[in-house]
Parts: sequence; C-alpha cells; structure tokens
Amino acid sequence: MAQRWLTDDQQRIWRNYLALSSRLQAAMNRQLQARCGLSLADYEVLVVLSERGPIRVLELAAALGWEQSRVSHQLTRMRGRGLLERQGSEHDRRGATVEITGAGSEALRTAAPDHVALVRSVLFDGMTATQLRAFDAVLTTALNRLAE
Repeated sequence: MAQRWLTDDQQRIWRNYLALSSRLQAAMNRQLQARCGLSLADYEVLVVLSERGPIRVLELAAALGWEQSRVSHQLTRMRGRGLLERQGSEHDRRGATVEITGAGSEALRTAAPDHVALVRSVLFDGMTATQLRAFDAVLTTALNRLAE
C-alpha cells in the first residue's frame, strides 16, 4: 500500500496550525505569568472550576482533556498556592472533588481581561464573519472526528 502524504497545501496549513498553537500557548503563558503569576494550565483549571463549581477530579480531567496524572500534579501545585481546595479521600480519586477558592477566583478575575484581549486580538479581530463561521466549522469537524 502506498503511503499517503499531505499535499503541499495541507502541509503548509498543518504547519501553520502547529506554529499558531505553540506560539499562542507561549504568548498566553508569558502574559499570565507576567500579569498574575498563573500558568496557562492554572488558568484552564480555574476557568473550569469557576464555570462548573465543585467538580470531581475525574470529571475535571475529562473537561480539560488531560491525563489523570497531569491533573493530579496540577491540582497539588495549585492547592499549595491556595487557588483551590480538594475534598475527599487522597486515596480514592474517584470520590475527591475540587473547588476554586477566593484566591483562585481573584486570580482568575485579574487574569481574564488580558487573556481575552490577547485571544481576541490574535484570532478574532482580523476575521470577517464568514471566516469566523468557517473557522468554527473546521474546528467543530476536527473535534467531532477526534471524539469518534
């Protein structure tokens, strides 16, 4: 069976996507660290906790699309900094829940405006309504295919 390579256009688009993804994540990390001492991972966890309230650790991992070990390490670091609280057994991860603290809520309130401004300026401000709908369709299609 012959190997099927990406076309030149597909290769260019794929590499542009990878460059965008890594550069945007780096920019978000730099901005969050400078503004309020959060990492992008901290911010992602705080957003989920602020939207959902107390949540089981395994549900948090699913919401973030992270492996259990990554979530556990991240939660330990964040709990040590007072950004969240964890209730339940340390030995039974299925029953443990986490919730945002006042300090975590304040950090998120501080970080969110600049974070949103960065995302808006990089991704959305230069797009027409037609481009925005097309971008949404591309992302939705890819995410749906990954979920299959």
